[in-house]
Amino acid sequence: MGLTGGIGAGKSEALAAFERAGAAVLSTDRVAHDLLDDEEVRELLVGRWGEEVAPGGSVDRARVAEIVFESPEELRWLESQTHPRVGRAVAEWRSELGPEVPVAVVEVPLLFEAAMEGAFDATVAVVAADEIRDARLAERGQPGLEGREQRQLAQEEKARRADHVIRNDGSLEQLDRLVTEAIGELSEAEGAR
Repeated sequence: MGLTGGIGAGKSEALAAFERAGAAVLSTDRVAHDLLDDEEVRELLVGRWGEEVAPGGSVDRARVAEIVFESPEELRWLESQTHPRVGRAVAEWRSELGPEVPVAVVEVPLLFEAAMEGAFDATVAVVAADEIRDARLAERGQPGLEGREQRQLAQEEKARRADHVIRNDGSLEQLDRLVTEAIGELSEAEGAR
């Protein structure tokens, strides 16, 4: 399954709920984060932006974020370097899953924007009310929703495109129940195909 959702909707918590329900899980954000520790990627970044992005040999993620936030061209370049590597890491992870794994879920924040939905048997969108999303972002010390969703589809559009929608406005117990229901419904639909 491909898991997506709006900023602050609780994708990572939903991924954890899928794991609690017995699914094998992978976060492409985590894969991309780890890629910045890869020597080959670090050398590409230094070659493009200079030593200032890797003082002492480690990538300065905040500096990289500044660069790509200020320049859509630089963001496209970074994505052209990282997205294929993330895709290969996901494919490798999937190939290592044994037949005993009943459900595998990959969190892909830009699933529909990157036209990756075809890579999955089913898609799930996590959504939440805007005020809840804003509060979650504030708890993390991040700016609110305004202006942050420029590169993303609105969560309503993600929900419209997804095979299943999980509304994450409640407690962790409610989220766990909704995830278990989603697994059941999507498994039934998959079996009927």
